Amino acid sequence: MALNAAISDIWIKVNMNMRLMLVITLAALTAACGKQTESTAQTPAAEAPASTKPATETSPATESSTVSAANPLLAPWDTPFGVPPFDEIENDHYLPALRTGMSEQQAEIAAIVANPDAPTFANTIEALERSGKTLDRVSNVFFAVNAAHSNDTTRAVAKEIAPELSAHRDDIALNRPLFERVETVYLSRDELDLNPEQRRLLDETYKQFVRSGANLDEAAQTRLREINSELSTLSQDFRNNLLEETNAFEMLVTDRADLGNLPESLAAAAAAEAERRGHECDECWVFTLQRPSINPFLEYSPNRELREKIYMGYARRGDNDNEYDNKNILARMAALRAERAELMGYPTHAHYVLSDNMAENPENVYQLLGKVWEPALEVSKQERAALEEMMRADGIDDEIEGWDWRYYTEKVRKAKYDLDQEALRPYFEFTAVRDGVFAVANRLFGLTFIERDDIPTWHPDQQVFEVLDADGSHLTILYMDFFIRESKRGGAWMNALRVQSRLDGEVTPIVTNNFNFPPPTAGSPSLLSYTEAQTLFHEFGHALHGMLSDVTYGSLAGTSTPRDFVEFPSQVMENWMSEPEVLRIFAKHYKTGEPIPQEYIDKITASQKFNQGFATVEYMAAAYLDMDYHTLTEPVEVAVDQFEQQSMEDIGLIEEIIPRYRSTYFAHIFAGGYSSGYYSYLWSEVLDADAYQAFKETSLFDPETAAKFRKFILSQGGTRPGMELYEDFRGRPPSIEPLLERRGLTSM
Repeated sequence: MALNAAISDIWIKVNMNMRLMLVITLAALTAACGKQTESTAQTPAAEAPASTKPATETSPATESSTVSAANPLLAPWDTPFGVPPFDEIENDHYLPALRTGMSEQQAEIAAIVANPDAPTFANTIEALERSGKTLDRVSNVFFAVNAAHSNDTTRAVAKEIAPELSAHRDDIALNRPLFERVETVYLSRDELDLNPEQRRLLDETYKQFVRSGANLDEAAQTRLREINSELSTLSQDFRNNLLEETNAFEMLVTDRADLGNLPESLAAAAAAEAERRGHECDECWVFTLQRPSINPFLEYSPNRELREKIYMGYARRGDNDNEYDNKNILARMAALRAERAELMGYPTHAHYVLSDNMAENPENVYQLLGKVWEPALEVSKQERAALEEMMRADGIDDEIEGWDWRYYTEKVRKAKYDLDQEALRPYFEFTAVRDGVFAVANRLFGLTFIERDDIPTWHPDQQVFEVLDADGSHLTILYMDFFIRESKRGGAWMNALRVQSRLDGEVTPIVTNNFNFPPPTAGSPSLLSYTEAQTLFHEFGHALHGMLSDVTYGSLAGTSTPRDFVEFPSQVMENWMSEPEVLRIFAKHYKTGEPIPQEYIDKITASQKFNQGFATVEYMAAAYLDMDYHTLTEPVEVAVDQFEQQSMEDIGLIEEIIPRYRSTYFAHIFAGGYSSGYYSYLWSEVLDADAYQAFKETSLFDPETAAKFRKFILSQGGTRPGMELYEDFRGRPPSIEPLLERRGLTSM
């Protein structure tokens, strides 16, 4: 369930505490992440945008007055609800607007430092909170667009601006006079009459300065700046290489028999892709490395040779010793992170990251992984035996390989549960699934969704909704972008184009959900697999976290929680989708309108623990790999292939399964915000499985439980520690047992 949604690369533009942490957003944002967090670059533009003078050479007032009139990113947004004017923004607007935003924030920081009055919460902490508003809104738009609808120019801008944003962030974080003012306020915190949210903002502000190197000596700060700048560039390079390799691969199929029982809607999409790519043939199909293309082929094609070809194309991305190879990049990044951790006084990068998360330290992460790994690995071995038996029945006397797993899994599923996953697609037309998640949000929280056609978008595929609260008041604007395209990074993710706050009046959020679903064809709408439908519910959970935020300070709003808490609100939403009561609401045949048959619901319910060994082991292998890279105690550049092999041998991963993300396309951790954090899906699933029991103990839409969930989980953002919020909701700490039972691992 929840971990299955991680199959999509999930990128969340987390509102990292303090706007001075913008560079972290940038590092992951390069794809938007598309999974995140996940994705990459094309060949650099033949002619990169002309560089303007560095923002530091132009006064903010002068640059703002000359640029804003012609640059819609800098002018007031006279649009419905203040949404970005996407219909007016051109590619060449981004770079000067980003630089103007940095320049303005530099002036705002200088004014805080120059204030002759003694430091106070208002003139220092709140003033810092107010700084960078222009940079916030421009960067939110730029990175969202570059993730979902990039081109050569925007990718070149992202590469060029990365080190500048890194330097800008360091200029703030390492500003000694500014830190001294913050420290003065922090040291007097017990004498100040601060409410809990103000106290949290003060604590987090001080902590982020310390964690960013404010206490380091001059030589260490100089080296820290160099490391941060290099990491920002390498992260962009990693993502660009990954996108290039993903887009470059195609597999042309010319024999209909090689499609097997591939559903007609997916065959039509593959035929359309062949035509789009210029293949002139009476009957042919192109399959790519995007999951809605590769996974069904692996599940349904009887051609073992072709399955191997596309499987290895996916598994070797960034590992082909060509110009887009990522091995040297990621090895350098891991070494730089180890060096930075040492500078900051931590044993490893993982210690540094986790000290600010719910897990607290690597030992706790490894302990959690260990509790699940052994039973999951044993189940995966049992699954392998069943697949090998089916393979022998097919007359193939050979060892099962990775490219066989999904094919024979579907055969076993059909034999054991009489469930053909693709037979479900007609009941999961994408707008029906969308309306299903809207219906759940309405039943739980009273939300209403009104589609708007008067709001500008960055692509014609986008749908835009005004969201009303239970009392009929405006709550937010929600953009939804559903379909695959080459300009979009892989995976599924959420970003906030504007975060909720009320420091200077009520500011309502603007949220996006982004997916990579198969597009409609001439003969069929977009029909989702069961897993893709789960992904829609998952990402909508992130959207709810942003939309239902109810805080004063924007830097504490929405998804500004620890990484291992932020997946909890999204993963818990998946539970509702699989409930028979909810399936009957929205899962209707796209042609006939008939509800999904009860026999299908029964089969779905019966098969929910099927293949969970594989799903869990595949995910957890990547989580272990992430932790192993980031518990390096020396800043050495490892030999990536050997390092990954040893990491997998250490945990006993069976050869038929590879990590969900191998090193060279692990964008979550090398081009996103999940370094030392990919375990968080599992950590959050412990929370979500336990939390959902609160609804099961009452009813799926119990008003009191839903109100508590909104109050303590969805509205609080980062205003309090995650475990405190959870215990206020549940009345106790979470238990791991519901997770193990859900995945069928309790008997091991």
